[in-house]
Amino acid sequence: MGVDIISNYGTFFLVLAVLFGFYMTWGIGANDVANAMGTSVGSGAITVGQAILIAAVFEFAGAFIAGGHVTATIRKGIIDAGPLAGHPELLVYGMLAALLAAAIWLMIASTRGWPVSTTHSIVGAIVGFAVAGIGIDAVQWGKIGQIVASWVVSPVLGGLLAFLLMLSIRRFILNTEHPFESAKRWGPFYVFLVGFIIALVTLFKGLKHLDLTLSVGMSFVLAVGIGAAVALVSWVLIRRVRIDAAADRTFHYASVEKVFAPMMIFTACAMAFAHGSNDVANGIGPMAAVVSIVKSGGEVAQKAELPLWILILGGAGIVVGLGTLGYRVMRTIGTSITELTPSRGFCATLAAAATVVLASRTGLPVSTTHIAVGAVIGVGLARGIGAIDLRVIGGIVTSWLVTLPVGGILAALFFFILKGVFG
Repeated sequence: MGVDIISNYGTFFLVLAVLFGFYMTWGIGANDVANAMGTSVGSGAITVGQAILIAAVFEFAGAFIAGGHVTATIRKGIIDAGPLAGHPELLVYGMLAALLAAAIWLMIASTRGWPVSTTHSIVGAIVGFAVAGIGIDAVQWGKIGQIVASWVVSPVLGGLLAFLLMLSIRRFILNTEHPFESAKRWGPFYVFLVGFIIALVTLFKGLKHLDLTLSVGMSFVLAVGIGAAVALVSWVLIRRVRIDAAADRTFHYASVEKVFAPMMIFTACAMAFAHGSNDVANGIGPMAAVVSIVKSGGEVAQKAELPLWILILGGAGIVVGLGTLGYRVMRTIGTSITELTPSRGFCATLAAAATVVLASRTGLPVSTTHIAVGAVIGVGLARGIGAIDLRVIGGIVTSWLVTLPVGGILAALFFFILKGVFG
């Protein structure tokens, strides 16, 4: 009977998967990508238009070049799909419901300017469908416990590293006798760290689905080479920055901050590429699952191919989301939590990227969004508790806590509606 439903309504399910999948990637662009670009825009290093252009190019490049060509049908092993083997239509309902639920929550959060975790939104939605459609035992509750732990671990790790980076920039650049010269001397070294770390993120996480296999040692050598090349380009750009005496009369460090502006362009491109390679393919995994089940006539596979057109659709959704509603989350990250200058934004972005690569090697289930928010808080705390807006942080933490239950309840509701309509 389940196979009959798939064959009778297969085209309709595909249309729904495309619509809901586009809606979901729109939400990723409006929230997750806006979060990644927020430090660069908020610090004044790049404009919103430039952020959209960088995201359009590097998010898609990351997803296409280094993203996975195969995606797990059941994300992160959080549910056991065994009982669904004879009922593929239930998994189709579940994935459609999860996509719609996560997309709606991302839209609500983006409208409010809350930077929430895309991964946790879809995980909460899939858990909600699993409890409603399969049973409470189908959920791997240990995985959920790890996600709850990441609410604390992610921002603390990102915040601590950002705090230390900010102290190092003060020590080597801002508090020296000639901060402008110190910034030009140390700038390429910090950009080297950006290229090195993002290259490692990509090599460790992004290329594992491709045939290209590199040992840990080879990955480090290649990352050092990429870091050195990026540092060389930044050295050429930084050399062109000149002291602005008029601006320095208004703000003592105005010329020093101008040195960090070209450096932020590298972090913005790198973050977009890393995000595209790591999170975009995951975000559209449920859409690929529905397409796979319908095209195979009802076969429930643990892995599903990720066709190129789905990646293109996902990339388009992200750009539209960032361009239409992304400014609200960018405003929260870039200006509401604490005042960001190019040097502070640079520290926050570099700390976030470094924490992601550290977490990817240790297996900690951290959230990129939570790390980035923690990093911005850490940069603010380097100037004292009074430099951060605790009211804004309270709103963000509340949105993190309700992400899983809201996604789950919405998904369960949509699952029962779909089941009632199609049988």
